[in-house]
Amino acid sequence: MSTDPKPIALPVTAVTCLEDRAHVERTTVLDLEGGIQRLRLGPVTALAVDRTLHAELIAAHDAAVLDVRIVRAWTPRGPLPPAADDSAVRHRVHAMEQERTALEQRRDRLGTRLAVLGRLATDLLREIGEGAGSGESEGERWHRELDRVDGERDAYGERLRAVETRLGALSVELRSFRTALDLSEEQPAELVGHVELTVDAAVAGPVRLRLTHLVPCALWRPAYRAVLDGDSLTLETDAMVWQRTGEDWSDVRLTLSTARSALATDPPRLAEDRLTLKDRSAAERRIVDVELREEEIGDLGPAPVLGLPGVDDGGEPRVLNAPVPVSVPADGRAHRVPVSAFTMAASSEYACSPELSPLVTQVVRCDNRSGHALLAGPVDLVRGSGSSGRGTLDFTAPGAPLELAFGSRDDHRVVRYAEESRDSVGISQRTVVTRTVRLHLSRFSAPGDQDDRVVTVRERIPVSEVSAVEVRLRREACSPAPDAVDAEGIVRWDVTLPPGGRRTVTLAYELSASAKVVGL
Repeated sequence: MSTDPKPIALPVTAVTCLEDRAHVERTTVLDLEGGIQRLRLGPVTALAVDRTLHAELIAAHDAAVLDVRIVRAWTPRGPLPPAADDSAVRHRVHAMEQERTALEQRRDRLGTRLAVLGRLATDLLREIGEGAGSGESEGERWHRELDRVDGERDAYGERLRAVETRLGALSVELRSFRTALDLSEEQPAELVGHVELTVDAAVAGPVRLRLTHLVPCALWRPAYRAVLDGDSLTLETDAMVWQRTGEDWSDVRLTLSTARSALATDPPRLAEDRLTLKDRSAAERRIVDVELREEEIGDLGPAPVLGLPGVDDGGEPRVLNAPVPVSVPADGRAHRVPVSAFTMAASSEYACSPELSPLVTQVVRCDNRSGHALLAGPVDLVRGSGSSGRGTLDFTAPGAPLELAFGSRDDHRVVRYAEESRDSVGISQRTVVTRTVRLHLSRFSAPGDQDDRVVTVRERIPVSEVSAVEVRLRREACSPAPDAVDAEGIVRWDVTLPPGGRRTVTLAYELSASAKVVGL
């Protein structure tokens, strides 16, 4: 077998980006000789998963792959000075590192000098004390020596402070230059991988090779941009792709998948679920224990996937394809890749649920005409005046209704007041709870605004699940009468507000419970 020392280029041609990794496909044309031969291809990323490496020769009946493996080489960087063709930032960083080393050495020397002068001053003061105690008097010499030591200590201390000041400023400047260098230039990889391929060819000639493998440090998430132009809504579907695999993806066919290949699944364990019947006691027959609870109104669609962070695909793997080849550098930053876009007529309403929020929000509704499922993700909201913020788009199946909230209206205000009264009526002492909700709506309009605006107000009333408790909407006490009441207890009004107008909406309902009901 012959080994070619010059590696054959093996570029990335297609990538399937998963939720937390990527499936990379590489293709190239090999000029094979007759017989068994070993080829060296690459370089490739050293992060490639060895057990997922697979190579095949496309449409080659007279050639076969005998062995394929990844060989990694360690080439540590040395503390070499920058070359003449390096950037000015790299030269500046090298110069500052040398200056910092020199300043640190000078600081150490000045610190040692000051320590010696301190010990000299201590010895001199001890000599003065011993001489004065034994009757010696050399005041002139003592003054001269003390002045010389103090002068040298002040001079060297000032030098040390100057060096420390310069060292601190240099450290800050060096940190900023290193950050700029990391952001502007990519360091060469220390660990480089190559593919060693052993093939057996019956005859010489060109043959096409396809090699695939998994690689970590790559992920994607959906992102959207919704533009509202009058009654038309444009929704752009993008993919935010991050990758730090050690090699750039240049002009590759990008596929986005929500498949979780590393997720292990186990069949559910079967356990006994025993149901027993027992007679109710006399106290249980006399008392009906009820409680108020909050229930979320469910819509048609896939059930939420619990325990799986990341992309919400409704429990079924989804695949999206980029329409054109894309390039994603291996810099670890987010890169926006367009996937699809559609424009269609949308209905808009100004909705308010005062029990939850006093804000009036513009809600836009349309159908999903993108041709694929819209995964849950953030959406940038844009309307006539520009960007209006960021919202969240829930999972939406193809053709399913789509709902987006384009922010609140600052020129509307809603104030809510609720009252409750409790009374016992009849011989059976039936409990009646009467609740009254008053909503005050106001609109602050700019000068010259002449159009009326319809605000859809929604309130809710309880829904009883037991016959011992009855809920009745008092339509005669409601002002104005509700436009609709659905089975979930949602009461709706379409309130027309002229410019500068004010309206009051009153909702009244009562809960009637028999005497044996407790907990109401």
